[in-house]
Amino acid sequence: MPTTAYILIETAAGKAGDVSNALIALDEVVTVDAVIGPYDIIAVTNTEGQNTVGDLVISKVHVIPGIVRTVTCLAVTPS
Repeated sequence: MPTTAYILIETAAGKAGDVSNALIALDEVVTVDAVIGPYDIIAVTNTEGQNTVGDLVISKVHVIPGIVRTVTCLAVTPS
């Protein structure tokens, strides 16, 4: 089942542009926005399930230089 996730990203000072460029190059990333607040970037992803989201974050996102911290939020459909 397709899964949408929002990855809230804190970057090192001056690294938001480099991190944004690296994120948008990933196939699973749909949009990347720089934001003002406790996080510097919000990336929206579409993957084929919750486990795939975890794999994406661990193997492709966390390894991007300049990322300090992430919080991943899965989208849900209220019933």
